[in-house]
Amino acid sequence: MRNATAKPEPRTVRAINQTRGSMLCPRLEEAAGHLARSRGLIGRDRLKPGEGLLIVRGRFEPFLWMHMFFVRFPIDIVFVDRGGVIVHIDRALRPWRLSSIVFGAVQALELPAGACDASGTRIGDSIRFEECGRDEYNERR
Repeated sequence: MRNATAKPEPRTVRAINQTRGSMLCPRLEEAAGHLARSRGLIGRDRLKPGEGLLIVRGRFEPFLWMHMFFVRFPIDIVFVDRGGVIVHIDRALRPWRLSSIVFGAVQALELPAGACDASGTRIGDSIRFEECGRDEYNERR
C-alpha cells in the first residue's frame, strides 16, 4: 500500500535539440510547484553530467529569470518559448548572480555549465521534450 503522505516522483523528461540532432539533456527533473521552482538547485553540491532541472513559468508570470543565490556551482540556463524554440542562453552563470530577464520564455532548463557548448546548442534551435520512463528515472538515481 502506498503512503498517502509520500511525495509523488517528479516528472522527468529528456531534452533533444532537433535542430542540431543532439541530446541537450538526457534527464531533466521538473520543478513542479512554486516551492520547488523557488528552491531550484539550492543545497545541491553539483549537477551530474546529463542531469538538469526544468523550470516552468507560472501562469501569471510575464517573464522568466533565475537567481544563483546559495547555488554552489555555475550552470547554463536555456530559456525556451511556447513553440519549443530557444530564445536566450546564459552560459556558465556563476553563484550569487542573476540571470537575464527573458520575456516570452515559458520554460528554463538549468544544466551543468558547458552543456550547451557540448551539444552545439544555440539561440533559435528547436527543443523537443520526451518523457523518461519510471524505470529509466530510477536507474539513474
